[in-house]
Amino acid sequence: MTEFKLLVETINGILWNDFTLYALLLTGVVFTFWSGFSQYYALSHGAKVTRGDFDKKGDPGAITHFQALSTALSATVGLGNIGGVALAISLGGPGAVFWMWVVGFLGMAIKLTEVSLAMIHRDLTDSENPSGGPMWVVERNLGGKGPVLKLIGKLIAGTFCFALIINTITAGNMFQAWNVANLTQSYFGVPTLLTGLILAIVVGAVIIGGIKRIGAVASRLVPFMLVLYVLACIFVLVINFDAIPKMLALIVTSAFSPLEASNAFIGGTAGYAFMYGMQRALFSNEAGQGSSAIAHSAAKTDEPIREGIVAGLEPFIDTIVVCTMSALVILVTGIWNRPAETFITDYNFIQTNETTWQLSTNIDSSVDQRQRVFAIYQGVINLESGNNFQKVYGTVGENNVVKWDEISSSEKPELNDKSVYIDYVGATLTAAAFDKVIPGLGKWLVTLASWLFAISTMISWSYYGEKGVVFLFGNRGIILYKIAFCVLAVLATSGFIRTDAELNMFANLGTGFCIIANLPIIWLFGHQAMKEYKDYIKKLNAGEFIKNN
Repeated sequence: MTEFKLLVETINGILWNDFTLYALLLTGVVFTFWSGFSQYYALSHGAKVTRGDFDKKGDPGAITHFQALSTALSATVGLGNIGGVALAISLGGPGAVFWMWVVGFLGMAIKLTEVSLAMIHRDLTDSENPSGGPMWVVERNLGGKGPVLKLIGKLIAGTFCFALIINTITAGNMFQAWNVANLTQSYFGVPTLLTGLILAIVVGAVIIGGIKRIGAVASRLVPFMLVLYVLACIFVLVINFDAIPKMLALIVTSAFSPLEASNAFIGGTAGYAFMYGMQRALFSNEAGQGSSAIAHSAAKTDEPIREGIVAGLEPFIDTIVVCTMSALVILVTGIWNRPAETFITDYNFIQTNETTWQLSTNIDSSVDQRQRVFAIYQGVINLESGNNFQKVYGTVGENNVVKWDEISSSEKPELNDKSVYIDYVGATLTAAAFDKVIPGLGKWLVTLASWLFAISTMISWSYYGEKGVVFLFGNRGIILYKIAFCVLAVLATSGFIRTDAELNMFANLGTGFCIIANLPIIWLFGHQAMKEYKDYIKKLNAGEFIKNN
């Protein structure tokens, strides 16, 4: 298993190089200017379309604009907004939030482009179950242009479908199940495997019904969970109102300069704030991945660009509103750089072989058994933080004895101090932030929100993966795929993933694959979306579209 995780890390190193992030930023900048800042029309006209103001009876498609947006949002507004933001801050510091904002704004133009393309080229052969997405864009553009281009088109489309399935398994399934399972175990002692089984059963019951059932469930679940979570965040922020300006300033300044270590936060460079902020925002709002285009392709409309404009709302709602709420709650409560929960009474580093060390300690308080904790030691340079601070993780056993993970180091490590911190991973960090304001608030609110977010995300992502399977293998693979999807939710909660770094690693694998596969499609065919978009805006401004009474 260690070898497999090393392989994933190696692949991520290739997928998430600086070029990938810069290419995505450039894509957002280019299409923002090319579309004349389409973000404006997404926020104004897109809201009216979602309300149903331009719906016509008999429009081709399976679900309404609102249901399509809800389905896409149910895939994006999930544990990425609770756990993903927490990961970004714990690993990259407050500066990561700034880059989440940048991705959110630019992502609105990217979403509009990729969804518009999918709508232009969607397959309406089965009007009750339309199909669309980057694979269809490639198929329709290159399929009839000779055997060589047809083969190239099939390779590009197949590569995207493969990436989509990987993303479905990791980011859309395992990340969600793992976060919920660990949060529920942390607060209620429920075995993680049992949570995985419950999630698999609930999600399986929904996805059997196809896109119409998914759209119906999402359109009811998403508004409820969004309002519930945002109101709770506003409550915390009102109580800590005085700290908000200082935290906003810290977000901006630390986005461009390194931040020193402070208590549980080991420090971070501006470069890693950029990387983690970009990764988590892209994971959360899916801009550039091409995945949400699959949900929007089922919308009822005879104007492809209209649904593209609706899709532009997603990154705004997901990243600029919901992710910011989570981030500010974590920052104003100080949970991200909290003081130690307990302390080491005595310790010793035992060398187990030439390059590994084992920490032996006792701790001086009654931290719950089986609780994951970490201490900070000084060793080799940590490329993520820009200093020599590293975390060593352990699990509390009987009589406050901690079983620490092995440390790989050519030199003997030294503890930074005798502080020990509870390892709040992902959503548990956000829950701890709420608990600091009102004890028990995080326990109930974040647990409930996490379950709702995870279920909604998993059902939407299962549909995305299903469309990838159908494109590659036809309808005969659907049942086997749905069974495998549910089984993987259980696997994710079986102890396969242990730390926030591993969780981040697996989530990034799928996201990175999809971006690498989808960006060339946007660049090759994005001009089609821009031409149609500008024609649509001219008609809109000329009053050619009649609004429903």
